[in-house]
Amino acid sequence: MNQNNNIYSVRQVNSYIKRTLDSDFILKDIFVRGEISNCKYHSSGHIYFSLKDESGVLGAVMFASNAARLRSRLEDGAKVVVRGNVTVYERDGRCQLYARSIEAEGEGDLYRRFEELKTRLAEAGMFAQEYKRPIPPFSMRIGVVTAETGAVIRDIYNVASRRNPYCQIILYPAQVQGEGAAATICAGLAALDRMNLDVIIVGRGGGSIEDLWAFNEESVARAIFNSKTPVISAVGHETDFTIADFVADLRAPTPSAAAELAVFDYSQFCQDLLNKKNALGLHMKSVLDSYKSRVKQYSLTVDNLSPRSRLMQKAQYLQDLSNQLEALMDRKLRFSKEQLGIKSERLEGLSPLSRLSAGFAYITDGDGKAVKSIRDAEVGETISINMKDGVLDAGITSKREVKYE
Repeated sequence: MNQNNNIYSVRQVNSYIKRTLDSDFILKDIFVRGEISNCKYHSSGHIYFSLKDESGVLGAVMFASNAARLRSRLEDGAKVVVRGNVTVYERDGRCQLYARSIEAEGEGDLYRRFEELKTRLAEAGMFAQEYKRPIPPFSMRIGVVTAETGAVIRDIYNVASRRNPYCQIILYPAQVQGEGAAATICAGLAALDRMNLDVIIVGRGGGSIEDLWAFNEESVARAIFNSKTPVISAVGHETDFTIADFVADLRAPTPSAAAELAVFDYSQFCQDLLNKKNALGLHMKSVLDSYKSRVKQYSLTVDNLSPRSRLMQKAQYLQDLSNQLEALMDRKLRFSKEQLGIKSERLEGLSPLSRLSAGFAYITDGDGKAVKSIRDAEVGETISINMKDGVLDAGITSKREVKYE
């Protein structure tokens, strides 16, 4: 039994072959000349056929999205040039050509010239991204190099008037097909470039490679590259590519799309401006409110720290102390008055006059001293007996000591 680990499944081999072919630069975009055979139109819209010459056969398929753009029905025996990519259909392991476009064999020389010029200009750096100029976002004066009549200029006018009625469209009527077309396109680019416009659109509607060939001329490519004004290329349909598309600062899939890219939407611009104005107003109000709050806080801090504020605080403190002292003194006076009243009543009860009113009397000697005991006076002395309503002067005739229980 083979123990070799380098054994792969069929799926792995087919997948590896597919990845290898898909990464090949030449096979990703290749032109193949041959005769159509076994051509079959599927109900899905896909076209299956073989491409053969005297030495071999190559299977091919064109999907419905690309087949819909064919200008005529494919027939067995037709000599054609097919553009597409070569890869492997993994399920069957079949190598086949996936066609994107098909032209009659007479057009093959044009494709060869197209590829040769494309390669030469690319090597010269004319397709390099660093030479691409940005399209102004608010273009107001737009030049157009195209035919004076036809759908292209009408579409551009319609789109421009819808998006921005204030935008100025300046047309240079050029011949866009046939002998002399390249010269008029170059003249138009040069004339509009001298007018200091915002952007130039150069283009035409779709057609065969012969119809579009003026935009594959080297003179047109160099006129676009040398233009000081940014150039938008809008040649043919979305799937059509010309040398002008690669050289231009921006490629638009259609002339209408070019107008969309060149002309800014005025109503949307006004709405955006209003939104920014409102947002700025809200932001400014928020900022002002913040600063007002901070100023108010600073003002309160300054007021609290100012000498006048401190004096007012001290004055208020003194007033509070004065009020407290006044209240304290008032309470003290009331208390003293109450105590005085109590003591006055008690003193009233102890007053000699009160006793005299009750029939008592007090005695004084001749010197006015109170006689409190029989020892304070002698027989023969004169004493004064003080009564409630007067004084009795009397002489002591005798005295005796009495013990009262």
